[in-house]
Amino acid sequence: MASAMKIVFGLLTFVTVGMILGALFQLSFIHKLEDSYGTKFPSLHKFQNDGYLQLPKGIPHWDNDREAEILRLGHECDYLRATALPRLQISTVVDTKTGKGIKSSVRTSSGMFLSSEEKKRPMIQAIEKRISVYSQVPIENGELIQVLRYEKSQFYKPHHDYFSDTFNLKRGGQRVATMLMYLSDNVEGGETYFPMAGSGECNCGGKVVKGLSVKPIKGDAVLFWSMGLDGQSDPNSLHGGCEVLSGEKWSATKWMRQSTTS
Repeated sequence: MASAMKIVFGLLTFVTVGMILGALFQLSFIHKLEDSYGTKFPSLHKFQNDGYLQLPKGIPHWDNDREAEILRLGHECDYLRATALPRLQISTVVDTKTGKGIKSSVRTSSGMFLSSEEKKRPMIQAIEKRISVYSQVPIENGELIQVLRYEKSQFYKPHHDYFSDTFNLKRGGQRVATMLMYLSDNVEGGETYFPMAGSGECNCGGKVVKGLSVKPIKGDAVLFWSMGLDGQSDPNSLHGGCEVLSGEKWSATKWMRQSTTS
């Protein structure tokens, strides 16, 4: 009996040690993965189990990483703004019948898309890779980054990012997720607003409304999903850009598709 107990105890000890070593290995792997992509954002915060994720500011922790060196000075926000400024045009929305962009009163910002050649630049490649790590969506499934500027009194009424037409589904399928990056500080208003997220109240362009909003802070980003795990479009992903009360709100948007866009 005593001999059997010793054997059982030995096996339990072996399994326990194995589990501890396995957990330590996983933590080490995750830490190295984050370091290797030069992330500024050490953690994710989930809002009330709604599936909307904000990536808050953090302290960089990069060591001997080429891609991280490119982003280390934190100039990626200014870089995107400077690249976009000469080519800004009045923003459009997708026509549900033709799938083409048309001007609309529901969206009053100005913006542009980076070109395929600009996507090859080291700074853009580093940003794209960091987005891929956080979203867990391959880089090749992403659309070209769009940079937007909202001036005083400008806004984007609540809308969905997934397509309601068949034209845009031909290349890459449906939009799965959106990474929205804030590129400027000192903005009053201009929150990203999710009217169907949660049951509380929030600020939106100086007004108190139901839902959840995220204030624009330079270097922060918001990741949210337009499709559920069942492959169906999620109407709860409804969101909008609140009216800017003062300052200029700059943002960059990366849409991810079901399959490769190239």
